[in-house]
Amino acid sequence: MKFAWIDLRTVAPQQLEAVVAAAVHARIAGVVSDDPALLATLPPTVRKVLLGPETGDADLVTVTVDDADQLDRLIATGHTGAAFVEVRDDRTLRLACTAAATLPWTIVSFTDPTKIPLEIVIAAADRADGKLICVVGDIEEATIVLDVLEHGSDGLLLAPRDANEVFQLSRLLEAGTQDLALSTLTVERIEHVGLGDRVCVDTCSHFEQDEGILVGSYSSGYILCVSETHPLPYMPTRPFRVNAGALHSYVLGPDNRTNYLSELHSGSTVLAVNTEGRTRRVVVGRAKLESRPLLQITAHSQDGVEVSLTVQDDWHVRVLGPGPKVRNVTELERGDELLGYIATDKRHVGLPIGEFCKES
Repeated sequence: MKFAWIDLRTVAPQQLEAVVAAAVHARIAGVVSDDPALLATLPPTVRKVLLGPETGDADLVTVTVDDADQLDRLIATGHTGAAFVEVRDDRTLRLACTAAATLPWTIVSFTDPTKIPLEIVIAAADRADGKLICVVGDIEEATIVLDVLEHGSDGLLLAPRDANEVFQLSRLLEAGTQDLALSTLTVERIEHVGLGDRVCVDTCSHFEQDEGILVGSYSSGYILCVSETHPLPYMPTRPFRVNAGALHSYVLGPDNRTNYLSELHSGSTVLAVNTEGRTRRVVVGRAKLESRPLLQITAHSQDGVEVSLTVQDDWHVRVLGPGPKVRNVTELERGDELLGYIATDKRHVGLPIGEFCKES
C-alpha cells in the first residue's frame, strides 16, 4: 500500500495551519518537521517524523546520512528511525542503495532530474523489508514516481504549497485500481449483423495472455475481450492490441468510469483485466476505427443478466472463458462459457448513477 508524508519545513507560515489540518483530514500517513513542538500538536493518527536530533515527541527520528562510516554506525546500532540521503553523485547513490536495502526507513532526494538513479535505488530495495520514501517536487512528479519500474517507491514526501496540494496528493494515492469479481456468462445466441464500424484499441502496454479489456453494449454487463498475444495464422502477434468491438460499445476504465470505444484516443486510459479479476491502468496509444462485418454475441449471467457484445465477424477476434480458455468468436456456440463482469450501476456520460435505465 503506497503512502505519503508531507514536509512542513518549507511551508509558508500563513499556510501552515491549513496544511496541517488538511493532512489530518486527508489521513496523510506522516508529517516531517524539524520542530518537535509542532509535531507534539499532531493527533496519534499521523506518524510524527522528526528530522534532526532525537528530542521531543516523535514516532520516527530521521538522521541525514552523507558518508559510509555514518551509515555503517546506524546499521551496526540497529537504528530504528529513518535515514535521509541526498543523491547527487555515484557515491551518494551507493549510500542510498545500501540504506534502502538495510534500514527500516530510507528517505531519498535526487538532484538528477531523470529517474535513472531512482530506478537503481528501487531495484536495490526490491526485496528489502524496509520502506523507501522518495522526495517529490510536485503532484506531477509524484504521479511519475509511483510508476517507476512498475513499482515506484513505497512512499512519497512532498513539501506542499497549500492545503489543496495535500488533498491532491491524497487523491493520487487513492487512484489505484481495484480488483473485480468476474462472472461466468453462458452464450445464448450468435448473430451475423452486417457491416459496421469496429475499434481496435492499441495500448502502450504489453498484455499478458490471460488479460484483456471489458467491453459490452449494455452498461450492466461486459465480456472480457482478449488481447492479440496468442499466435494467429498469417500475421504476427500484437501483444499491445485488443480488437475490442463496435464503436458504440462501453469499455470499462479506472475509477468505475466507462467510455464509448468511439471516444478513445491517444492518451486515454482503460483497465487491463486478467481472468482472476486483477486490474491495472493502461494508456491508449491509438484507437483504430474501421468498417468490418460484425457479429453480435448475446450471453447471460447465472442471475439472468443479459450481456451483449458486438465484435468484428472474424476468426482472429477472441474472447476469454474460464480456465482461462481463449475462444474465437466465429466458433462460439450456444452454451459456451465466457468471462465477464456484471455491473449494478447505470451510466450517464460514463459516470455511475442510480437511476432507472433499460437497455436493449
